[in-house]
Amino acid sequence: MNLKLEKGRPKDVTDRLDKEIRTYDLLDELKISYERVDHEPAETMEACKAIDEVLAPAVICKNLFLCNTQKTKFYLLMIKEDKKFKTKEISGQINSPRLSFAPAEFMKKYLDITPGSVSVLGLMNDRENNVTLLVDEDVLASEYFGCHPCINTSSLRLKTKDVFEKFTKAVGHEYTVVTLGTE
Repeated sequence: MNLKLEKGRPKDVTDRLDKEIRTYDLLDELKISYERVDHEPAETMEACKAIDEVLAPAVICKNLFLCNTQKTKFYLLMIKEDKKFKTKEISGQINSPRLSFAPAEFMKKYLDITPGSVSVLGLMNDRENNVTLLVDEDVLASEYFGCHPCINTSSLRLKTKDVFEKFTKAVGHEYTVVTLGTE
């Protein structure tokens, strides 16, 4: 796999999905700089590892799309890749009963994202704030982090502060800081 980190949006957008182009449009409009690496869909840990090396020193996040038992509250949880998700640990911090992975149809409905492409950038499609953003404090502590531009054939390296100071405000989403790994 020949991976190359490039500044900004792709020059040729012919075969790119509309949701990916909208992501670049919004980042550019907000004057958020980013670097991009294009790749095959990253479906193995080995493929992800190669992409992560190109994006270094960015923290690579697991983005988990969760819901309560009744499927009435939805959450996007961003945690460092080396941490484990424990529903009990998160539930207590957000006063929500047991959380589980949300069905893919809600991911599509609220974030316009499919499994394998989940990203904080999908919140730009959640204009009615149906999804609450939860962020592991260790993600916020890093200077950079990596995520998909709403599709898993590209990955971006962004400054963490740009995402949480500019992007989330622009798309009308606040976030809740959570602590993981204490149990």
